[in-house]
Amino acid sequence: MQIINNNIQNLVLRLGSDVSFPNAQRNYCLFNEARTNELVNAGEAALPYIDTFLKQAYTEEQVTDSLQVIDKMLDKGVKGIDKMYPTFAQFNDVTSPNVQVLLAGIYRKTLVPDAFGPLNKMLIRQTLTPNSPYFDPTEEIGGAIMEYLKNQSAINSAQINKKN
Repeated sequence: MQIINNNIQNLVLRLGSDVSFPNAQRNYCLFNEARTNELVNAGEAALPYIDTFLKQAYTEEQVTDSLQVIDKMLDKGVKGIDKMYPTFAQFNDVTSPNVQVLLAGIYRKTLVPDAFGPLNKMLIRQTLTPNSPYFDPTEEIGGAIMEYLKNQSAINSAQINKKN
């Protein structure tokens, strides 16, 4: 067990290396896929390490790499990620379009109620002062907001049907 935990910790400590941001030829980030896959396959065992790493992350590369791992974990069905919202929330006011898009994707999948306000703030900020020449962050942010609204509508409909 200790060897597995040391391997996870070593993988997490390398998050942020090998990141390539969007450019004129490519409108998306590139990450170390082998490392991402290992962390995703570690599942819930990796979450405490990533959470600690994110709390101390100070570069855009570290944050985006960590968030993309979390996003892939959500796709795989890893449980407990919604509990990391307080850690994610420290990046809600970051103006990086890369961070905003990844946060929006995570919030769209977790539907943590506290993230709805920050998503709206991100959308307004990106609308008023767009800052990505290579892609439009408002697509993902707006999509996340729409997912929240759709989910709330479904809850309201279920409550109305239950009363009738």
